Amino acid sequence: MTVRRFDVVIERDEDGTLVASVPELPGCHTQARSQDELLERIKEAIALYLDVRGAPPKSVEFVGVQRVEVET
Repeated sequence: MTVRRFDVVIERDEDGTLVASVPELPGCHTQARSQDELLERIKEAIALYLDVRGAPPKSVEFVGVQRVEVET
């Protein structure tokens, strides 16, 4: 069994729901009310993604998140 690591981005939407996405796997995301539940769900989503689509051809290095301000 191979263990792979993926970076997961977690955000909170306007209703307070946590949303997780995996930048390396386009379309791989889920949501939950608690972080524990969210992490279990994103692991399931990643496993299903890999079962259906296979491993991505190359790895993306997660550098970080930066907040910027833009006047509109």
